[in-house]
Amino acid sequence: MDMISLGAAGVAAALCALVVRQRAPEIAVVLAIVACALLLWHTVPVLETIRDVLTELAHLAEISPTVLRPMLQTVGLALVTKLAASLCRDAGEGSVASFVEMAGSAAAVLVALPLLKMVLQLMMGLL
Repeated sequence: MDMISLGAAGVAAALCALVVRQRAPEIAVVLAIVACALLLWHTVPVLETIRDVLTELAHLAEISPTVLRPMLQTVGLALVTKLAASLCRDAGEGSVASFVEMAGSAAAVLVALPLLKMVLQLMMGLL
């Protein structure tokens, strides 16, 4: 599915959720979750292609996979966190959305710690 189709499907789902929200807000949230899941399902091949290209570039530049993996994991965490927080806000749960964002940030820092350790070791080796 190309970006135009994904965008059109997203707009159609948003309009459907808007119409349904007037009569049954809880069903509108479920509709939004299902739409997001379907759109994500069709976006996964694009994300896999990006990962493959980044892996190939890292190989060409002789960058270790231990450096690339935390970067890709952090990007994935950011995407999932953004989606989950948006769905929580759609459901009217702003405080839960804020907590999801905080938890996502903490998880991203945890995943990035090995990179920080490598940078510090490199700096100590230069001194």
